Amino acid sequence: MSFCSRCQKNSPHTLGALEHFWPRFYLPQVKKAWPRGSTGDLSLGMLLSLTLGLALWVAYGVLQSDWVIVAANTVGATLSGIVLGCKVRDIS
Repeated sequence: MSFCSRCQKNSPHTLGALEHFWPRFYLPQVKKAWPRGSTGDLSLGMLLSLTLGLALWVAYGVLQSDWVIVAANTVGATLSGIVLGCKVRDIS
């Protein structure tokens, strides 16, 4: 088996593992947004589209019965939703 064949065979697993850990990198943004008035430099439209996009990935994962996609994107959508909620709170 050639190196390229092994890479192609293992890449879905590698990408799935990266996808699972990637949302955790959003935690510093949540920590920054949590105090009142600290979301002024964040775009409401970007947060809305990110949260909606991640929620759609969760729905896709459920339809495909792919629980890696569901788990990773649920974490991401939750963290993004928290920051979105902080942004809406700070607008009011």
